[in-house]
Amino acid sequence: MRLLTTVAALSCFLTQRRLESKCLVPDDLVLDEMSSWDRTAIGLVPTMGGLHQGHLSLMQRARQENSTVIVSIFVNPLQFSPNEDYNKYPRTLELDMQLCEQAGVDLIFAPTPEEMGVLQKSIQESKVTQVIPPSAMITGLCGGSRLGHFQGVATIVTKLFNLVQPDRAYFGQKDGQQLAIIRQLVADLNFPVEIVACPTLREASGLAFSSRNQYLSASEKQQAAVLYRGLQQAKAAFNAGVRNSEELIAAVRQEVAMVTNALVEYIELVEPNTLMSLVTVKEEGMLAIAARLGSTRLIDNILLSDRLPIIAIDGPAGAGKSTVARQVAAKLGLVYLDTGSMYRAVTWLVLQQGIAIDDECAIAELASSCEIQLTPSQDLQSPVQVWINGTNVTQVIRTVEVTSKVSAIAAQTAVRKALVKQQQSWGKRGGLVAEGRDIGTHVFPDAEVKIFLTASVTERARRRQEDFKKQNLPEVNLEQLERDIAERDWKDSTRKVSPLQKAADAIEIQTDGLSASEVTAKIVDYCQERLLQLSSL
Repeated sequence: MRLLTTVAALSCFLTQRRLESKCLVPDDLVLDEMSSWDRTAIGLVPTMGGLHQGHLSLMQRARQENSTVIVSIFVNPLQFSPNEDYNKYPRTLELDMQLCEQAGVDLIFAPTPEEMGVLQKSIQESKVTQVIPPSAMITGLCGGSRLGHFQGVATIVTKLFNLVQPDRAYFGQKDGQQLAIIRQLVADLNFPVEIVACPTLREASGLAFSSRNQYLSASEKQQAAVLYRGLQQAKAAFNAGVRNSEELIAAVRQEVAMVTNALVEYIELVEPNTLMSLVTVKEEGMLAIAARLGSTRLIDNILLSDRLPIIAIDGPAGAGKSTVARQVAAKLGLVYLDTGSMYRAVTWLVLQQGIAIDDECAIAELASSCEIQLTPSQDLQSPVQVWINGTNVTQVIRTVEVTSKVSAIAAQTAVRKALVKQQQSWGKRGGLVAEGRDIGTHVFPDAEVKIFLTASVTERARRRQEDFKKQNLPEVNLEQLERDIAERDWKDSTRKVSPLQKAADAIEIQTDGLSASEVTAKIVDYCQERLLQLSSL
């Protein structure tokens, strides 16, 4: 792990890292259309230091999903008002370095304000070019008392994105307003970075980890747990059917009032993406609170959602994901999201329109503008009917011609982004079972249930050999099949587009010796147990 403090050194590090990654391709490696040894994915974890277990969870997530992990440590003067705690904000670089080392971070970037081009002044006094988020997003919640705060955050985050050019950036859900604003920033300014939201980590009492917790005395720290208890009271009311904001807020306020030292600044119910106030929760709401104990200001929030569950099933080729996902959806009364059919539908449309497979610009245009619909069917052979631009393509997307071209189409980044966007749009209401390679890590990272379905190479080779026999295809010996599957696993886990990954919060099910119905039963049992557990949190 390295510590750098200048923009010049950071730029040099990034250039070298990308060159090194591209030079690691073995001479005898033959890559298919979707594979790449260009392992240059960069994960950025922006922080202000004073690192704790919450930050550690962000760094660990970034370590799992990227070849290079960079943590920025910068106490941003632009996001502090003149009367706030900039000068006494925790600066614990030595301890921070130890935690980063523990998480396997590659680089800490810890510049001075001068190096970042900002003087030690508030955003109101600064002469630096500012990035100003939509006024409706920065005037409520914390924006009401912290004038200029989110302009300062947006300005420095934009500078970090330009300097690092990360593939992914990691932020905690604890500051839900900041998370929503940064997502909007990325969308509005077309930054090619994925914003990864990570769950709030809490101490045993329920108090959310925060750098400012160290300001609290022992008694204040104990009392501060009342914020989360209040939010939990509201969630219990929500689970009992309460949807009105006044009643939900009252549930929080009643609990927090039991600690007289807790001075509430606000308790508000807002839509988590737009931050607009809600009168009632129709689909999803974020209940947020800010309060002071002594001189320490603390924030917390909780998401309230009527969304039906999403079940994400990932795993290597030949593990039986498609069959099992269909059966799980049928058993639980959920919709099977046939993501593979979406890529096949786009491939069919490309072929229909006579577009060359390597004309990525034309294919990007088509994928971004086409309309795909998936509708349930009673046909057990085709449980999902597939439509593209009004044409039913359920059968024609299974032809040899489409099958031979779909990998090349699916490998194109623009196609991937367009279809993931559609899948995530469908997922807003939940009620889905989806399978693939990165469904639980990328497409639906907030899925309530995540399964990683796998089997030994020997078992998957045996299954493939049986499939060949059933289809009256020429027999292939097991040793060759095992070599082919092992190579496919390696390529899937190292490919640049949608690599095979197990989500950190997924359970692994080894399917050797189990029938599809037995695997389905295991998943259904786990889903019911997991959903019951989540409802009680």
